[in-house]
Amino acid sequence: MLHSNFVIIGAFISITGNVAYIVETLKGNIKPNKVTFLLWSIVPFIAFFAQIKQGVGIQALFTFVSGFMPLLLFLASFVNKNAEWRITRFDLTYGFLALVGIVLWIITKVGNLAILFSILADALAVVPTVVKAYKFPNTELAWPWLTSGTGAVLTLLTIERWTFANSSFALYIVFICILMFVLVQFKIGQSEN
Repeated sequence: MLHSNFVIIGAFISITGNVAYIVETLKGNIKPNKVTFLLWSIVPFIAFFAQIKQGVGIQALFTFVSGFMPLLLFLASFVNKNAEWRITRFDLTYGFLALVGIVLWIITKVGNLAILFSILADALAVVPTVVKAYKFPNTELAWPWLTSGTGAVLTLLTIERWTFANSSFALYIVFICILMFVLVQFKIGQSEN
């Protein structure tokens, strides 16, 4: 187990990759899906507040960063005229399902359920970006996903006593970051374009 200060280092590593993603978005080199990033800026904050309610300590910092950086990216995407904002039936479907997860948390007000619903909502919100990364990997940048995943792994390595509240969101982020990194770095779906 690592010292809990490694959560701060992990958050910093994640922020570094996200800042690069924001800069590339502002330059017009990356075309983020605004619907996904809007939801990604809301959902982790729900998990963060649920983690605080559940008594999660410093590890909640990574969850906060997981919401704050997409919020900045969402705002930066309005500078990029090429950012994806047209709302398709696909976006509406997954956006609606993600919002259902948020509403379920509001109704239940149970910390672990809030975290679970936040993960489910986030997973649904990521679908349009996963599809875009598969079909059009050149609209993404791979290494920021690697930095966010690294930040999540460092957070996990600081946990003394594993609970659903302190580990589940970071575990989910590791999975998503690996998936996105592989799709973008190795351009798996590009041959179909």
